[in-house]
Amino acid sequence: MRKKDDEKQQNIKRAVIKLILEEGFQGTSISKIAKVAGVSPATVYVYYENKDMMLQDIYREYSEEVFFYLLSKVSGEMDGSQLLEALIRSYYAYIHEHEDIYHFVEQFSSCPALVNHCEGKKGVHNIYRLFDDMKRRGCLKDYSNETLLAIIFSPIKAISNNPCSDEIGKDRMLQEAIEIIQAALLNKTDN
Repeated sequence: MRKKDDEKQQNIKRAVIKLILEEGFQGTSISKIAKVAGVSPATVYVYYENKDMMLQDIYREYSEEVFFYLLSKVSGEMDGSQLLEALIRSYYAYIHEHEDIYHFVEQFSSCPALVNHCEGKKGVHNIYRLFDDMKRRGCLKDYSNETLLAIIFSPIKAISNNPCSDEIGKDRMLQEAIEIIQAALLNKTDN
């Protein structure tokens, strides 16, 4: 069996994301992925059993990455207001710093075949633990974690993807969203 090389695997992942975003799933083949990655098709199979498994593995990895990125931007010393602002601003930054990965994950986030294979995701469970801790500390209202996730992050996607607004407008909308989300989710003592 051939030895795995991290750089080759990263090149394969970048090629998959590039081709999927440009040509879609059906237009992306192992041979195209190999060509863009600068490896042979046989090398792709060293890392992934087939195209479906490759897509699942890459989707799972990058859908988890965003949560670990967000968690790296918060600390236990933050009050609820600071924590929500840090999560929101970090998510907005992640979208812009990792635009291709974000669009790749978003494109496949509603695909049942991928979502069903991603049960037990550590990143989202760590965010849920953060929410539970905030609720125990009394700073966050006791809504379901799924609702909190949607309320905190869905507006940020909408702002980030808004083609009718420039960066100054998006910054203003982001600040307004932070204030609205804080007012809606934080207990009065933590506003």
